[in-house]
Amino acid sequence: MDKLKTREVWFVTGSQHLYGPQTLKQVAADSAKIAVALDKSPKISQKVVFKPVLTTPESIYELCSTANNSRNCIGLITWMHTFSPAKMWIKGLSVLTKPFLHFHTQLNRDIPWDTIDMNFMNLNQSAHGDREFGFIGTRMRLNRKVVVGHYQDPEAIDRIAVWIRAATAFNDALNMKVARFGDNMRDVAVTEGNKVNAQIKMGYSVYGYGIGDLVSAVNKVTPAEIKRLLSEYSSEYKMTKSVATSDTLAEAARIEAGLESFLKSGGFKAFTTTFEDLHGLKQLPGIAVQRLMAKGYGFGAEGDWKTAALVRSMKVMAQGLKGGTSFMEDYTYHFDPAGMKVLGAHMLEVCPSIASAKPAVEIHQLSIGGKADPARLVFKTAPGKGINASVIDLGNRFRMIVNEVEVVKCPDMPKLPVASVLWTPMPDLKTGAAAWIFAGGAHHTGFSTAVDKEYLEDFAGMLGIEFVLIDEKCNLDTFRKELKMNEIYYHISGGIA
Repeated sequence: MDKLKTREVWFVTGSQHLYGPQTLKQVAADSAKIAVALDKSPKISQKVVFKPVLTTPESIYELCSTANNSRNCIGLITWMHTFSPAKMWIKGLSVLTKPFLHFHTQLNRDIPWDTIDMNFMNLNQSAHGDREFGFIGTRMRLNRKVVVGHYQDPEAIDRIAVWIRAATAFNDALNMKVARFGDNMRDVAVTEGNKVNAQIKMGYSVYGYGIGDLVSAVNKVTPAEIKRLLSEYSSEYKMTKSVATSDTLAEAARIEAGLESFLKSGGFKAFTTTFEDLHGLKQLPGIAVQRLMAKGYGFGAEGDWKTAALVRSMKVMAQGLKGGTSFMEDYTYHFDPAGMKVLGAHMLEVCPSIASAKPAVEIHQLSIGGKADPARLVFKTAPGKGINASVIDLGNRFRMIVNEVEVVKCPDMPKLPVASVLWTPMPDLKTGAAAWIFAGGAHHTGFSTAVDKEYLEDFAGMLGIEFVLIDEKCNLDTFRKELKMNEIYYHISGGIA
C-alpha cells in the first residue's frame, strides 16, 4: 500500500467579490489557517492543501477540472467562509469526479459579544453561506459528507479523518486489479456477480487466470527464496521443530513466494482462490494467503472477488490504526441462551493482523479439497469492538451491509487448528443474523477491529452504493421496512426503463 501522507486533500473555500479585496484577503488567511491546522493533526492521514479562494464560476470549474486530473488529489474539503452564491458552483460540481466533504465550520469558536459589529458579521457568514452551498449539493443530488463543528473540535477532526481514509480507499479502488485464480465455487450464488457493473460502479477490475498460471510462477521460485521465507517464519511465529523442518512448510513457502511474485508483477491489490481448482498445487494456500493479507492484499475465498476487493479497501482505510482487518466467515453458532455468539473462522485464510498474540504455524489435515495437509497460522483475536461487512450484487445495484459486533474471549479449542474469532453480533445474535439474512448478506465478510461503520458508510457513499447498518438499535420490523423503501428509492433514482 502507499505510504501515508502521499496523497492530497484540497481545502477549497468559497466567497465572492461583493465584499472587496480586504475581506477576501482575510478569507484567504483564515482558510489557510484552518487547512494548516488540519494538515498538522496527527489524526489526518493525508496532506491537506490550501487552495486559493474561489469567487467565480470560472475559477470553480477550473479547480474541479484540475482536481479530476490530479493524480495526487483524492478529494476536496469545501467551506463557505462568507456567502458564495451557489449557482456559481453548478458547472464545477457537475463535472467533479472526486469525492468532497462539506465542512460547516468557522474560524472563531465563540461569538465576541463585546466587540461584534457588522464588519465581523460580513466576514463570518458560514452559518448561512454553507446553507446556500448545501442546497445546491442537495438540488444536484450529490453524494457528500457533512461535518459540523469548530475546526479545532476533536469530534469534527475525527470525522474528517475518517472521511479522508475512506477517500484514500476510494482512490485506491479506482486503480485496483483483482486476480481470480480459478472460477467461483460451483453452484454458489452470493459470491457471483456482474464484474462489468462492479467496474463501472466501484472502479476495480477483475482478471481471471487458470491455476496453471499461478503454478508456473510457483515452479520458478528458487531455493534461496524458500530459505528466506522459512527464516521469517521461524522468527515471527511459534512452531515445533518438526514443523519448521518439514517439506510441507517449505512447499507452503514456495507457494507464498510464487503467489506474491505473480501479484506484484501484475500490479494486483487483491486476489481469490478456490479449493475446487488446485491442479498443480500440492496444498491449498494457507499461510501464504494469511501473510499476503497482512501485507495489505485483499482476499476472498472460493472465487469471491467482491469480498477480496472489500477487504483490500478496508485495509487501506485501516493503515496505521490500532487493530486489524481480515477476510472472515460466519462459521458456526453458540446458541446458549445465557450468551449467544458466532464463531468466525475459515478453512485457513484469516489475517494475522487481528491476532491477540504471536501466531503458531501448524500443519494439519484439511478435510476438503483433496490435497496435502496445508500449513497455516493459528491464533485467536482479542476482545473489543469490531465490524463485519459484506457487498452483494442485487442485480440492479450493489448493497453494502455492515454489522457491528462485540468480540469476546474465545475458549480453548484444542481440536480446531484454525485462526478464529468469537463475537456477539449487535444487537443480539437472533436479531442480527435475521437482519443480515433479510438484507442478503454473504457468508464471507470483511472483518475489522481497526475501522468502524462510519468508514464504510463514507466509502459506500463515495461508491454510490446502498448502505445498511445492523447495530445495537436494530429493530427487525423497522429494518425490513428500510430495505423495502430502499428498493423503491434505488429503482427510481437509477431511472425507470
